[in-house]
Amino acid sequence: MQRLILFRHGKAEPDSLSGDDFDRRLAPRGVLESAAMGASLDDLGFRPDVVLVSTSARTRDTWEAMAKTFPDADVRFEPDLYHADSGALRHAAKAAGKAADTVMIVAHNPGLQELTIQLLMEGSAPSDLINQAQRKFPPAATSVFLFDANGRPSFGGLFYPDPPR
Repeated sequence: MQRLILFRHGKAEPDSLSGDDFDRRLAPRGVLESAAMGASLDDLGFRPDVVLVSTSARTRDTWEAMAKTFPDADVRFEPDLYHADSGALRHAAKAAGKAADTVMIVAHNPGLQELTIQLLMEGSAPSDLINQAQRKFPPAATSVFLFDANGRPSFGGLFYPDPPR
């Protein structure tokens, strides 16, 4: 793996019809933010070869909102990514990255935010960037990391959705 994209699902509805957190869908704003973030990543040349998506309704909706942007991606829906911790997310990325240059994970906080912070620290990112990621990783936030031949991360970008109008 040469690049890892960590994408937090878009803004979700506060409740689901079933009452189960797993079944919460994206709010209309979340659909728009997810599609816009996918387009922004594409414009920057950050195109995934493999996309690992949590099987929750809101992460599936997030992928659906941007799927047209990445038609050639190999998409895998992974039940273990639902509320996975940073270690499980990193393990999934490494496994998928054995056969792909760019891996995207569409999942949840706090795991995505924790992994973002860990990779920033490992990559010796400036403290103000680490603090920013600690304070703020809202729905549809995305972090990008590049990896050298020894697997060391370096910061590639931290992106937030545009504020609602």
